[in-house]
Amino acid sequence: MRIYNTLTRKIEKFIPLNPPKVGMYTCGQTVYDFTHIGHGRKYTNDDILRRVLANAGYDVIHVQNVTDVGHLVSDADEGEDKLEKGAKKYGKTVWEVADFYTNHFYNSLDKLNILRPTIICKATDHISEQIALIKKLIEKGFAYDTPEAIYFDISKFKGYGKLFGQNLNEKQTARIDVQKGEHKKHPLDFVLWFKRVGRFADHAMHWKSSWGDGFPGWHIECSAMSMKYLGETIDIHTGGEDHISVHHPNEIAQSEAATGKPFVRFWVHHTFLMVDGRKMSKSLNNFYRVEDVEGKGFEPLSLRYLYLTTHYRKQLNFTWESLNAAQEGLNNLRKLCCKVSDTLQGKRSVLSAEKLTKIQVYSQRFKTAIENDLQMPEALAIAWEVAKSNIPSPDKRDLIADFDQVLGFDLFNHRKGYTLKGVTFSELPNDVKKLVDARETARKDQDWKLSDQLRDKILASGYKIEDSSNGPKLQKI
Repeated sequence: MRIYNTLTRKIEKFIPLNPPKVGMYTCGQTVYDFTHIGHGRKYTNDDILRRVLANAGYDVIHVQNVTDVGHLVSDADEGEDKLEKGAKKYGKTVWEVADFYTNHFYNSLDKLNILRPTIICKATDHISEQIALIKKLIEKGFAYDTPEAIYFDISKFKGYGKLFGQNLNEKQTARIDVQKGEHKKHPLDFVLWFKRVGRFADHAMHWKSSWGDGFPGWHIECSAMSMKYLGETIDIHTGGEDHISVHHPNEIAQSEAATGKPFVRFWVHHTFLMVDGRKMSKSLNNFYRVEDVEGKGFEPLSLRYLYLTTHYRKQLNFTWESLNAAQEGLNNLRKLCCKVSDTLQGKRSVLSAEKLTKIQVYSQRFKTAIENDLQMPEALAIAWEVAKSNIPSPDKRDLIADFDQVLGFDLFNHRKGYTLKGVTFSELPNDVKKLVDARETARKDQDWKLSDQLRDKILASGYKIEDSSNGPKLQKI
């Protein structure tokens, strides 16, 4: 397997520290507002990376943080805490805001069929680990105490700009001067611990420390939590491209200063999603959530399909027209898969040498695509080739089902707009299929009496049916 490493700026062969285990840390959400479809692209690509690693035989320990304190409006420690901002905006406590938007975040990811991390860790649950790490940095001479905060001294850490590829003088010119009232030695020094004084005198979230009452900076959170669960050197760390210039260089500096070891071996960064050719913004009226996609009559999985049509390091432009094309593509792929399920027979036929070779070639091509820096558009095209091929249905189904473990479309649990739980379509009796199709026709014709009668017949056949915005859901009882 090969993947692009931001640190070295080249595609490298991936070999984990302790195979078959892989430690993977993904920067999670700052939970002060709604999750949007730009976030959806980033976390879908994280999910693809995890699935590809699993497909390659690795045991992935996936750790993801929840930032519920300390992330200021500017990534460079300027402005107010985003949680405080969210609390003011919605008239709730910071704890209520964090809880609500954490739930919204993971519910949104669930709709995109993104696997839940092995470990989800909240910053506010790991204050003691962050304090311990800050103490170590002070003891080693990498941090200094001021009236307003504990700062990391970047002049003491060699190679601070190795991730973003600039020297400190070039980097400094792109930043504003030190804010009035701050006692930084260098404009790029960053906060490890905010004291509850000055602009943060009324900060709602605060804990006791050796340096006074206060709260952690955003950057220290990820270092403390990732090292707690994955060790001092991590195989893979992912994030958005915006983290290359500030957050991740700060993580590297404080982690490697504390341990003297490389912090991360492979840095993987995802390119932003554009909307109608522009950056997504509420002021531009192009800010969309998964719920907005559903409200327009699209499935969340159509978003996942759209994301996979473009490589994770290339810019993707979202439009409603492109989403419509993705929905149609997903629906058509499902139809082919359902056709495969319908033609399955009890016994497998003996494969000719030609078809056996064809199956092996398809399998190898898919594996090569996904393991070559996650070439998902190519992998998706191969799945289409298989679906349209003349290889026998049982082998076609097995091959596509294997591909779908990576693609994550749940292809064999959808049919004609309805979903199944606890049963596959090949197991669904033909008479029940006909009843469901007839009921859908009755509902479209607004013949509610017939619709109810058909629902009762479906129930009598041993299947419960529920209607949703994404179509009916059928479950065996």
